[in-house]
Amino acid sequence: MIAEVLTGIALVQKSVEFIKSNISTVQDISQIAGQIDALFTGQKQVNEARNKKSGVGITDQFGVDSVAREVIDAKIAAEKLQEVATMVDMRFGPGTWKGILEERQKRIQQAKEAAAEARRQKLQEAREFEETMKQIVLVSGVLIMSIGMFVYLFAVVL
Repeated sequence: MIAEVLTGIALVQKSVEFIKSNISTVQDISQIAGQIDALFTGQKQVNEARNKKSGVGITDQFGVDSVAREVIDAKIAAEKLQEVATMVDMRFGPGTWKGILEERQKRIQQAKEAAAEARRQKLQEAREFEETMKQIVLVSGVLIMSIGMFVYLFAVVL
């Protein structure tokens, strides 16, 4: 758990340092987009580590050291994110950061919807396969019964 938080915080800090040192020289936002993605990833890792409690002992979960570290790391990540938001808006104009966040949220939602649609499609295909198999078994059963009756009738007649 500690390694995840350090990775998240380290990623946030590294991304912010890169953006700070290059924000004045970039011509468009795409030149720092990778670092902005890394910033979001780092913040996500910090938040996930903060929320993840399964498999950890009670003293680790509720110890002052653990709680303080998680709260402080989350606040640092939020602070760094706000710092980058201000830098991006100052460099590329007001509303740029808001546009980035809206587009990111839109893409996340689209990815979730695509994944849900893929799951629904897979479930539908499984149902169709099951129905086809039922029909095959039913037809096979009827065929076997018919052949059996013909064989029986033929044996009785002879």
